[in-house]
Order: sequence, then structure tokens, then C-alpha cells
Amino acid sequence: MREDVRRALAIDSSSTIRDRTIDITTTGHRSGEPRRIEIVFYRLGDEVYLSGIPGPRPRSWLVNLTAQPRFTFHLKHGPVADLPATAAIITDPAERRRILTVFAAEFNRRRDPDGAWPVAAVDDWVAGSPLARVTFVEGDGEQSPA
Repeated sequence: MREDVRRALAIDSSSTIRDRTIDITTTGHRSGEPRRIEIVFYRLGDEVYLSGIPGPRPRSWLVNLTAQPRFTFHLKHGPVADLPATAAIITDPAERRRILTVFAAEFNRRRDPDGAWPVAAVDDWVAGSPLARVTFVEGDGEQSPA
């Protein structure tokens, strides 16, 4: 992996929304067509995750990744790179709580108190946030964390 890409993936709790904003291209679970969306990513230790605020139903991107875990992770701020990856959907409640407790705290530190986003409640995030661990696929098909 290029060093500039590695640095772009090395976000921490002080990283801005812009630093975290990427696109992903998944394969539509029904259509089989590519679907590209904008999303933010998080990092915990050496692992990269896709997540978001809780919602009333599963996100299309999460449904797509459940059906077809291979996708493209597109860096677009700073270095530009299209990174082949796979996703592992996190469903275990204890693992979700361990990870989302950190992400909710980061979200609350960054959120504008006068903005539209509510305070992130950990129990709500554990119950309803999408969560997937990203593994990057190297050129020879070998998988590696960021």
C-alpha cells in the first residue's frame, strides 16, 4: 500500500469529517449493478470500519455488503485511491458495544451542539447503527488491515 494512502487511513479521534469522508462502491444485492455512495469511516486500533448513525431500517450499502462483501473503498480527499476491500458485518452485541462506544464518543466530540444531529446515545448506536469491518485486499489477493 502506498505511504500516502496508509497515512490517509491512519485517522484518529481528532480527524475531521473531511478526513473521514470517502465513497464506497458496492454491488447491488438485487440488481448486481455497482452502487456508489458517500460515507465516513472510523478507525479503532489497526482496524478500519464503516458505520453511521442509527436508522429505522438497514442501510442499502450494508445489505449490499451482506450479500456481496467485496467492494471498493475510494479515498477522495488528499490522496485519491480506489482500494479493493472486503467487509465483515459486525452483529455480535458485545463486539458492537465495544466498538460503537468509541465511535459514539468521537461523534459527540465532533458534533455541533447547535447542529441538526442529536447526541449519540451508545445504546441506540448498538441497537441500530450499521457496522462493518474493512479488510483491504492487496494486489496479489492477500488481505490486510490498514
